[in-house]
Amino acid sequence: MDINGRTHVFVHLAYPSAHLRTPQLFNARCIERGVDAVLVPWQVQPENLAQVLDALRLSESVPGMIVTIPHKEAVAALCDRLEGPASELGVANVVRKDPDGALVGRILDGEGFVGGLMHAGHDPRGRKALLIGAGGVSIAIADALLGAGVGELSIANRTPERAQRLVDRLLERYPGHAVRVGPADASGFDLIINGTALGMNPSDALPVAPRTIAAGSVVAEVVMAPAMTPLLDAASERGAFIHEGVHMLTGQIDPFIDFVLGDRAAQRRTA
Repeated sequence: MDINGRTHVFVHLAYPSAHLRTPQLFNARCIERGVDAVLVPWQVQPENLAQVLDALRLSESVPGMIVTIPHKEAVAALCDRLEGPASELGVANVVRKDPDGALVGRILDGEGFVGGLMHAGHDPRGRKALLIGAGGVSIAIADALLGAGVGELSIANRTPERAQRLVDRLLERYPGHAVRVGPADASGFDLIINGTALGMNPSDALPVAPRTIAAGSVVAEVVMAPAMTPLLDAASERGAFIHEGVHMLTGQIDPFIDFVLGDRAAQRRTA
């Protein structure tokens, strides 16, 4: 990668950042497309997020940023404008800086996740889905699952009140759909999704009891490192189909580039 004085610099906001896989995939795709851009990880503690975004508004080399745990809801609140589902869900994982300095946010996690499922042959339409977590990535996934025609969606969260708030927001967008708060019990579900950070550390508890996972069900992760989390290992032993977290990401790389750079993404190719 030839980094020069005209290179667009994206930052990937996270805390912690050691687990990130997006920069490798993003930078490789920029090389393939001939896009003069690079993505670098920035580890930012939540209490410093607002100051960091203020500073990024001032840098003319930074056209935007990618956002991950735990910043997706906080970044959405700090944006000047939200587009697409982000405007109703209040969560963003990619931000574009317009020429006037305004920050414009979108959420691509949900469509990336559902696209990854479809590409792997796991159509969510009509399925009974259990989603663990009610944070930023889970909000986007829940919305996309309902948009894709999932038959039933149960959301489990360690704070039930947070899960109920998400259910209420989803029912405003999808009235009449079967959406509810439930326990972290996979019994009776044929699509089980871990939408939390559980599994990133060896000491983490399992998000759902393996004994409740049925053979033939699909168990999906959003955790990308390690690729095979303890949940996926346990699900495999139970005879379930496993779906790694990286699949949610690979379908988002081109939309990331196109949303933030727009016509500028073609500058190097046409120069």
